[in-house]
This record gives sequence, C-alpha cells and structure tokens, in this order.
Amino acid sequence: MSATLLFAFVIGYFLLLLGVAWFTSRNSTNDSFFIGNKSSHWLLVAFGMIGTTLSGVTFVSVPGTVGDFTAAGGHKAFTYFQVVLGYIFGYAAIAYVLIPLYYRLNLTSIYNYLDHRLGRYSYKTGALFFILSRTVGATARLYLVINVLQLFILDALGVPFIVTAAVILLMILLYTFEGGVKTIVYTDTLQTSFMLLGLIVCIGWILSSMGLSLGGALDTLGERGFTRIFDTDPMSRTFFLKHMVGGAVIALTMTGLDQEMMQKNISVRTMAGSQKNIMTFTTVLVVVNFLFLLLGGLLYLYVESQGGLLAERQFLLAGRNVIGDDLFPYAAMNLLPHWVSIVFIIALISALFPSADGALTALTSSFCIDILGIRRREGLDEAAQRRIRMTVHLSLTAVFMLCILVFKWIDNKSIINIILDLAGYTYGPLLGLFFFGILTRRRLNDGPAVVFVCLLSPVLCYLLSRNAPFWFGGYQIGLELLLINGLITYTGLWALSTRGEPTA
Repeated sequence: MSATLLFAFVIGYFLLLLGVAWFTSRNSTNDSFFIGNKSSHWLLVAFGMIGTTLSGVTFVSVPGTVGDFTAAGGHKAFTYFQVVLGYIFGYAAIAYVLIPLYYRLNLTSIYNYLDHRLGRYSYKTGALFFILSRTVGATARLYLVINVLQLFILDALGVPFIVTAAVILLMILLYTFEGGVKTIVYTDTLQTSFMLLGLIVCIGWILSSMGLSLGGALDTLGERGFTRIFDTDPMSRTFFLKHMVGGAVIALTMTGLDQEMMQKNISVRTMAGSQKNIMTFTTVLVVVNFLFLLLGGLLYLYVESQGGLLAERQFLLAGRNVIGDDLFPYAAMNLLPHWVSIVFIIALISALFPSADGALTALTSSFCIDILGIRRREGLDEAAQRRIRMTVHLSLTAVFMLCILVFKWIDNKSIINIILDLAGYTYGPLLGLFFFGILTRRRLNDGPAVVFVCLLSPVLCYLLSRNAPFWFGGYQIGLELLLINGLITYTGLWALSTRGEPTA
C-alpha cells in the first residue's frame, strides 16, 4: 500500500473536518465554545461520546490485550470486559446523581460545584487535578495514534515524528479554535461513525476470509482460552471484583467528574435529555467494547494462520513481536487487503481526533473559568474573554506537544495500562472531593491543608501499591487503587471538617 495514497486519505479526512468546523462555528460566542449554547441534541452527544470514550487506545490497545499475558502466565483473554461491566454502575450514578446536581446549579464548569459546597481552595485544587489528569490521559491516547501513523505512513515519506505530531496538533487547533463544544458535538458524531465502520468492516472481513460464522468464531476462541471473562483469583490484578469496582469508579470519575465529558452533557437543553444521553451511550459502549475484544481474538487467530507464533509472552511474525498495541496496526497494514487498510487508517484517525479535540477544548474551558476566573472578573467583555481563551488554547496545544514527546521517549507497548494506572493517582483526589461534598453534610475548613491532603493521597497510594505484595502476602492492587485514593482523600477532608450546615 502506497504511503502517499494513505497520506492523501488523511489529508482529505482533515479537510472534511475543517468543513464541518467552518459550518458549525459561524457566529460562535464564548458560550458556544464552553457549553454549545446549551442547544446540543442528546442523541448526537450520546453517539459522539462513544468516540471520545473509546479513542485510539480502545481501537488499537484493547484488541491487543486478548492474547497478551497476565503475571501468572495465562492470556488476559476477555478479562477487560469485567471493567466494561463495571462501567454500567458508574454511568448509572452519573445519570441519576451527578447530572441532576449539575443542572440544579446551572454549571458551566462542573468544578464550580466544589466552590459552592466546599470553598475556593477545594475548587481550585479539583480543577487543577482535572487539568493534570486530562492532559496526561489525552496526550497518551494521542501519542498512540500518532505513533501508528508515523510507523506505517510518515516514516516511509521521510517525515520526522516531531513534525507529524506538530502538524496533527495544528489540525486539531484549527477546527476547535472558534466553535469549541458547538463544533465538537458534530465532528465527534462524524468521527464515531467512521470508527465503528472500521471496526465492523475488519471483523466482517476476517470472519469471511477464515470461513467462520460469529458463533463458530466464538467457539474457536473459547477452545483457545481467549473468551474467558471472569478472573476468580483474588490475588490477581484482574480479579473480577477489582475490575468491576474499578470500572464503576473509573466511569464515575473519568466521565462524571471530568469537564471534557460533562461539558458535552450539560450542553444538552434539558436534564432528562442529558440522562437519556448517558444511558443510551452506556448501552452502545458495552456492545462496542465486546466487539473490540472479539476483533482482538480474531486477529490473533488470523495472524497465527499467516505464520504467527504466540509463545513466551511474545507473538512473533517474520521475526517481529506484534503482541499488544502493535497487533491490529501491523495486521491491517501488512496482512489485510489494501481497501481494508484504507478503512483502518480512516477509522484510526477518526479515533485520534475525538480523544484530543474535546480534551483541548475542555482544558481551555476549565483553565479560563476555574483558574483564571474570566466569567467572574469585572471589566472583561466578550472580546477580552475571547482573547484570553485563544491564548490559553494555543498554550495548551504547546503543552500537548511536550507531553507527546515524553510518551515517545517512554515508548511503552501497552498505553491502555499506563492510562488506567495514571488515572488511579490523578483522579483519586477529585473523587474524594466530590464524594465528601455529596455524601456528607459537614462543613470543610477550606484552606491550604486541603491542597496538602489532595497531594499526599496519591503519594500514599503509590507507596501502598508498590509494597502491597510484600505487606499482604502477594496481593496486587489493580484498578481499585482509584477508589483507595478517593477514600484516603475523603478521610483527610473529614479530619479537616466540622459539624455544621454546608454552604450549598
């Protein structure tokens, strides 16, 4: 497959996004950028959120986990689906606990809740933890897809990685600069459509080429041990209770307490529409994640039929280890027909943009509203707010570039594991702050001590995670680290609080 031809499809796709951005950003205001003028249709938001949640990490990394190995030496198989089942409980809590709260307070930034309920230090601390969490998570996802495009297209054209990253960030900047959320609701819908089309096409072609029905494929995968969902070993990092509780908390924090995700939800006109959006999105997300795991199993079967050897924690084909994140891109670009390679590239870049454009917009919104307070400062008219917003948007694009280069330097084989591990540390204090505000009626003595508690909690969690196998007879902490982090923060805030009526 010609790298030049594939690159032409990338450029054509970007021009399509620019056209959508131009059409949707006409007559945009700061309210359009921050909350889409609260006029987004719930069904568009629900569909677009699928692409944002899945991103390039799910598209590339989740299929690769199926044949990857656990610490005990067995295949991970479909154990990731335990996390997905946990999502259901987390999203239900968002729909029926958090959404009513956000609409009651008529929030533009969800972290304004912390200001209402706990105080200014808690508010600023929560916003800063979101900015840190989303910056790290979004750039990790972005790096993964940029690296795939670099390896399979841009290297052949002699384009350096740093140039590829800079150009893609410039593309994202161009189509989010004016419209913000108003534009992203539509571009995410377009991109989710292409991503799901790529998933279905790849599954269909592999089933057809191997002469398998869906039922026959599941039987074959089951015989190989690839369809195991539940891990019943309590000492394992993938024990089903750890994964399901972790999945629920991840959904609650990385969606419900995340300005990027909730910015789109609160752009829906009514609370009922926003709740329908969340529950519809949840149903589709569960099905789509199962299809990605199915694709992963099929890819391992197909590559083995082409000479691949899965053994000793490696999956070797022609002398190259293609296990994990490398599996899907390698198969799509080297073993599947050219037209399927084109579909894969379009689907991959469709997975790339939703994970970055929304993050860049939400981070800009949070920094402007929560840290700089442009909505509260007197003397700032619409034009002055717009100048500040654009300066922040440009500055955050530069920060994204630096983070991508750091991930390139780390060059880990499984980005999804990095993202989930980092989320346990960075989202934990946010979870503790919101839990304390919602679940108690105590008055917090808001001040610098709150910042100290929120910084100390991840440090204690790191020490606990590193030493748990030695302290607790081989027990390994997995996704429950996020919940532990939140509980430590909650306990620290309780110690700083007194009885009395809360401020909100």
